[in-house]
Amino acid sequence: MKVRTRFAPSPTGYMHIGNLRTALYEYLIAKANGGDFILRIEDTDQKRYVEGATEIIYNTLKTVGMNWDEGPDKGGSYGPYVQSERKALYAEYAHKLVELGGAHYCFCSKTEADEEKNEELNIKFKDPCKLIPLEEAKKRVAAGEPYVIRQTVNKKGKSKYHDEVYGDIEIDYDELDEGVLLKSDGFPTYNFANVVDDHLMQITHVVRGNEYISSTPKYNLIYEDFGWEHPHYVHVPQVMKDAQHKLSKRNGDASFQDLVAKGYLPEAILNYIALLGWNPGTEQEIFSLEELTKVFSIERLNRSPAIFDITKLTWMNGCYIRALSAEKFHQMALPYYRDMPAYVNLEALSQTLQPRIETLKDIEVQTDFIKTVPDYSVDLYFNKKMKTDADIARQNLPAIKEALETQSEWTNQALFDYLKALAEKLGVKNGQILYPLRIALSGKETTPGGATEIAVTLGKEETLHRIEAAIAKLG
Repeated sequence: MKVRTRFAPSPTGYMHIGNLRTALYEYLIAKANGGDFILRIEDTDQKRYVEGATEIIYNTLKTVGMNWDEGPDKGGSYGPYVQSERKALYAEYAHKLVELGGAHYCFCSKTEADEEKNEELNIKFKDPCKLIPLEEAKKRVAAGEPYVIRQTVNKKGKSKYHDEVYGDIEIDYDELDEGVLLKSDGFPTYNFANVVDDHLMQITHVVRGNEYISSTPKYNLIYEDFGWEHPHYVHVPQVMKDAQHKLSKRNGDASFQDLVAKGYLPEAILNYIALLGWNPGTEQEIFSLEELTKVFSIERLNRSPAIFDITKLTWMNGCYIRALSAEKFHQMALPYYRDMPAYVNLEALSQTLQPRIETLKDIEVQTDFIKTVPDYSVDLYFNKKMKTDADIARQNLPAIKEALETQSEWTNQALFDYLKALAEKLGVKNGQILYPLRIALSGKETTPGGATEIAVTLGKEETLHRIEAAIAKLG
């Protein structure tokens, strides 16, 4: 049978990192086996629906290159691919399940059900309505009495199934809640809609968080009652922010969109989250999506929780930035150069920044002095390693200015050679020329690039203007 996986997100807001990782593993399982990757929108929980969230899902997957083979916008042989458009189908199967004995009509109020149930004490709701004879229940439904359809759990002993990551799982049937499958408004719950859709869409592998391990027997009962074969289960460990806390947008943790806004490249984010729960078995850490499809295997998925390490992601993002072509990086940097003065050589600035930043957001922090030299203390000219201080700067900056005024070739190499020759002529060390010049041009102790790189970025006129201002400041 052809491998078919599905990513079935709810349109409830931004793309959570854990959800994107699930989508990635679903995609890789399909593509590594020559299969199909399906996008299905699960919008049956109308209370949580967020306007525009479906477009966020589309845009996120397209941005990282995970193109789906079937979905709401592409169609396919198993549509529609939006659950709210399949409402009548779920009702049909829910009523069929009642006839098969796998579900029953429940007339209890929500309050009654909640009172019988206690999650803290692990007391599951066992519905007394399942004792109502089917024909009597049908008459009450036909009379217009409000109802839901609940799952019927009559089995005793242990449910057994195999998970591709955690192996053979056993869970006592007594631990299962007789949960709602079809709500009073006619919409299905997550548990039921997923089973029906996964079967009808011929899904072979289901990837989801390991928090669903304990509820999987409920899904399997539905498969069994219909006489369907259940898919391969791939439960993956949760993504954690630390050893005790899950990564959660609700707690202020970054979504995919947040990370992109902070200057992380989509390709780097995708590469990093692939390693949150999966080990390639080699020392390699940088993978393109195409490379991942060639090396990914379910067997190398981990059981242990994965901790999201922003420091590791930042390092990886820096690797991706440095691997960009100079032209590509420049185009990506341009939006961060807004309000730059006309005298700035933006291409030279990009060449200086690319080897030195780890996120695109670093550009704003590292280039603030390009617009305006901050008010700095002349003590900044002191540098023990360079054997320089304010007095040496006071002595050498006028000579630097005079020399640069006659310099016609304004490139990094030409300026460096020219100033090196000046140092030799004055009988001083290179650092006693270049360090004071860098401070004069930037007013900062650390800068992206050295004195000559900054001079090229600023241009000749602005460079000379800043040297003159520094001379005046030194007095």
